[in-house]
Amino acid sequence: MTPAWRHLPRTLRLETSSPRTPKTCPSLSLGAFWRSVTKLGLHTKPRMPPCDFTPERYQSMPYSRVLEVYREHLSPELVYFPDPLLLHQGHMQWLFDHEGNRYLDFFSGIVTVSVGHCHPKVNAAAQKQLGRLWHTSALFFHPPIHEYAEKLSALLPDPLKVIFLMNSGSEANDLAMLMARAHSKNTDIISLRGAYHGCSPYTIGLSNVGQFKMTLPSGVGCQSTMCPDVFRGPWGGSHCRDSPVQTIRKCSCAPDCCQAKDQYIEQFKDTLSTCVGKSIAGFFAEPIQGVNGFVQYPKGFLKEAFQLVRERGGVCIADEVQTGFGRLGSHFWGFQTHGVLPDIVTMAKGIGNGFPMAAVVTTPEIAKSLAKCVLHFNTFGGNPMACAIGSAVLEVIKEEKLQENSQEVGTYLLLKLAKLRDEFEIIGDVRGKGLLIGIEMVKDKTSRQPLPREEVSQIHEGCRQMGLIVGRGGLFSQTFRIAPSLCITKPEADFAVDVFRAAVTQHMERRAK
Repeated sequence: MTPAWRHLPRTLRLETSSPRTPKTCPSLSLGAFWRSVTKLGLHTKPRMPPCDFTPERYQSMPYSRVLEVYREHLSPELVYFPDPLLLHQGHMQWLFDHEGNRYLDFFSGIVTVSVGHCHPKVNAAAQKQLGRLWHTSALFFHPPIHEYAEKLSALLPDPLKVIFLMNSGSEANDLAMLMARAHSKNTDIISLRGAYHGCSPYTIGLSNVGQFKMTLPSGVGCQSTMCPDVFRGPWGGSHCRDSPVQTIRKCSCAPDCCQAKDQYIEQFKDTLSTCVGKSIAGFFAEPIQGVNGFVQYPKGFLKEAFQLVRERGGVCIADEVQTGFGRLGSHFWGFQTHGVLPDIVTMAKGIGNGFPMAAVVTTPEIAKSLAKCVLHFNTFGGNPMACAIGSAVLEVIKEEKLQENSQEVGTYLLLKLAKLRDEFEIIGDVRGKGLLIGIEMVKDKTSRQPLPREEVSQIHEGCRQMGLIVGRGGLFSQTFRIAPSLCITKPEADFAVDVFRAAVTQHMERRAK
């Protein structure tokens, strides 16, 4: 049955928009929304924090023509909203659509815009390099690549000092797979269920999220093992993960002895005993799973898993594509939060603040093993533009203390969202570190069954209509992913929490009818 709110007029204004141009609301009357919210006792409409930036007037294709071009000429992509957003301009943590409406961006282009859209210092570095030298190849030296390599290597512990520059996370993980096999002279590689390491023909074998899997043969030599998810998995409780907010599940773990970790390690051992050869090439792990909804493992799991892998002759790869560059607040790299030292680290997304850039960092020993097997070459990897931008990003993170801001504001935001979990039965879990936060929606806290996709979509759309953009993730698209640029402030965090609470309240009223 079609819900009644679908029949509301399509000409009502979105009141949270920029004053420049009001937006036509495509699917829901905000007047009706606020009347319903008032009935439930939420009397204060979230007020969007101020922004002193005025976007340029949009003068490109009409929205209708954009849709036609998309349908006729562009490959199908995931579209988040019933009426896709046509974005026109960005400024730090803000986005503006073609009608001038302003949105607080709490997803950062899928955890990619690390220091803010069009950050002035990054813009200046790009423009300066653009007028000097766009491109050369690895056949020639150019100062930006050497300057960047020196800055990046200084942020990684010994012996992780050899850098291979790439263009995307999938490319980086492709190369890391090749390195692991070249060095170990073995084939089998293990990754966790729920992991996402790319969707190239090579890395798709490592990615264990159903919607990205192929029906064609791919990913030879890749094996999956149980994800140690202390909220949705068979074991876990209130002392298990490295987060200011713990799961509400009860457990008998002590602060220094996690029984859930021990159970998941037994499952990992079972995989080693049954699904791979006596010797393996390696093990891939995200310090916190990204696409799967920012899932965190029990404390100590990765340390024991790394030891087991090395006993089998394999190397350990940390996929920092979403967790690196200070996003977790307490440390610059996600692997540091687990007290482990990987053999290979891959990185992308936030490395270039949205510019196509990635890297693989490894030890001299593993780099030599690769050189014996193949002459590795990448036409665009480490180009002057990417390296100039990458250097500027590192400088901004340090100068503006963005890692520290991620720790402070992220913890503040996590704790406020945890109060919403206590308030609403359908908010099952709040988790994360720094500015990498997952909100898992459930039918109820007892069963922990995922909230149906269409209901999550309604809450998602409600947030957008009030000026907040958040991500989605999880095996059932049941988890909201919160990953703003590291420059956000506490007032903006307050606004995001208020909007999310209002969107959930609105949804609960619809359910009650």
